[in-house]
Amino acid sequence: GRNFAAGMSGGVAYVWDVDGNFLQNCNLGLVDLEKLDQPQDIAQVKSLLERHQAYTGSAVAARMLSDWEKFRGQFVKVMPVDYKRVLNERKEKAAAAVAAQ
Repeated sequence: GRNFAAGMSGGVAYVWDVDGNFLQNCNLGLVDLEKLDQPQDIAQVKSLLERHQAYTGSAVAARMLSDWEKFRGQFVKVMPVDYKRVLNERKEKAAAAVAAQ
């Protein structure tokens, strides 16, 4: 849609931006767009595609998985700014607790 992420305050969305025009269709008021470059994100999206393909027999998902490195670069991570801040604060607290032991 043309107003994707309007009001998005939590969670994460992974969008296949096949045409490279997602930026113009996304409401950037509350979110940041990130490349799919973190190992945990890459594994998550690939796993979701694998499950989708297994359950539905999707030819598109099969094609994506057969050339994963190419298609991986076409995904965008949509991350709410406040949600990211909360996650980072939790990581910092956990790291401080481990360091204090």
